[in-house]
Amino acid sequence: MAANVETMFYVRHKPWHGLGTEVKTAPTSEDALVYAGLDWTVLQKNVYSEDGHLIPGYKANIRNTDRASLGIVSDKYKVVQNKEAFQFTDDLLGAGVRYETAGSLQGGRKVWMLAKMPQRYIISGDEIAPYMVVMNSHDGSSGIKVAMTPVRVVCQNTLNLALRNAKRTWTTKHTENVMSRVHEAKETLQLAESYMGELGRSIDRLSRINLTDKKVMEFMESFFPTTPELTAIQRKNNKQMLEDMKRRYWDAPDLNNIGRNGYRFINAVSDFATHAEPIRKTKNYNENLFLRTIEGEPMIDAAYKMVLAAA
Repeated sequence: MAANVETMFYVRHKPWHGLGTEVKTAPTSEDALVYAGLDWTVLQKNVYSEDGHLIPGYKANIRNTDRASLGIVSDKYKVVQNKEAFQFTDDLLGAGVRYETAGSLQGGRKVWMLAKMPQRYIISGDEIAPYMVVMNSHDGSSGIKVAMTPVRVVCQNTLNLALRNAKRTWTTKHTENVMSRVHEAKETLQLAESYMGELGRSIDRLSRINLTDKKVMEFMESFFPTTPELTAIQRKNNKQMLEDMKRRYWDAPDLNNIGRNGYRFINAVSDFATHAEPIRKTKNYNENLFLRTIEGEPMIDAAYKMVLAAA
């Protein structure tokens, strides 16, 4: 297994790290729980000092299958079991939800499930598939987070832009009754319609912002400067990354029918951010890449701001 990836499944196409159990058709939540290796529960136990004294105010979250310690949490912490998290997603999206991938990170401390939503969107001639990912932690590091992740089907570029007029994420703490907040989550996300509608308007606007080649180079060089004050190694690495991004803007076959505009630039940056090989690949690289589909990709957001500022 890759670093920090414990168990998972995927449907048909290998995901970001190419590991896990392949299944041919997207399963329902009941089967996904098993395929993903998430058919276990979290027990809460008292915490004691080394000399046997009870430590008040805290609980240890323990996995029932192997007694692995997942984290020490406040005694106000309410466990959301994996089965409940899938039920939460089912209730959020409605009947017939199918899961594309799900799994466990960091020894069970974090779990996720990703479902492809049934709606089909054609925006500026592109098919954009909306996905919803739900991330839950059992170590107290975060609450439940629900995020929209639109993907351009032709190239699998993520378009999870931070839009001013539509929320992409929704969160709740483990000290609250999560299951009772499904209705509020539906109102916040409006079943993705508000975000996808705003994304469509943003893409249309980006498509109308024409960019000269000179301006595009300025944008790219702001990501990867090759100025004299940098070390020779830094300049070499940045030049390599710059050439990679240039190819993704000028030479990508899927962008042949898109003009020299802001939407083309956003796609080139997204393609680079999600698919380019780094100069140095850390052991957590693939995990961090996946997590940015939830948290957002700073490079894509920066590119979006650059284009809007140039309008």
